[in-house]
Amino acid sequence: MAETSHLPIPTPAGSSGRAGGAPGSAEAGRQPLSAHAAQKGSEVRLRYGPRIGWKELLRLLEDRACVRYPCEIRFDAGPLQPGEFACPLPKGSRPEDGFVMHVHPLFQADLDQVPLLVLYQLVSVNYGVFAAAQDAEAFGAAALGLETQDYYEAVSRMADRLSGA
Repeated sequence: MAETSHLPIPTPAGSSGRAGGAPGSAEAGRQPLSAHAAQKGSEVRLRYGPRIGWKELLRLLEDRACVRYPCEIRFDAGPLQPGEFACPLPKGSRPEDGFVMHVHPLFQADLDQVPLLVLYQLVSVNYGVFAAAQDAEAFGAAALGLETQDYYEAVSRMADRLSGA
């Protein structure tokens, strides 16, 4: 099967779940991927923004210039890990077969907030196992025109909603 990874679940805003990155460290080597993800996020904003809601998200998922492989959304908590709001899983053995983005059903009642969550996970579709939380934050923040910290806090608040579900 095509590999994908579950990105780390954002920790509540205010806790420090982020790693630094001394020059020459493995973390510093990740900076080019985060920069590329931010650039792709900016392209998404130019094409589908400035406000990306549910309808724009559905169009975005069809755009191979922005989403590398076919991806559909399914509101299904079955494959999600505890506390996880969404994750893409491959439909077949090759990435070209596409992905299903499983989103926790709690968010189905608030479709205009779903892009915030799906954008975070799209880096797994675009970059596979090489994607990390920093890349997700860079991509989502750029796509929505937010500062990275503001995007991180917004995603964390959405993830926190699952603790009461």
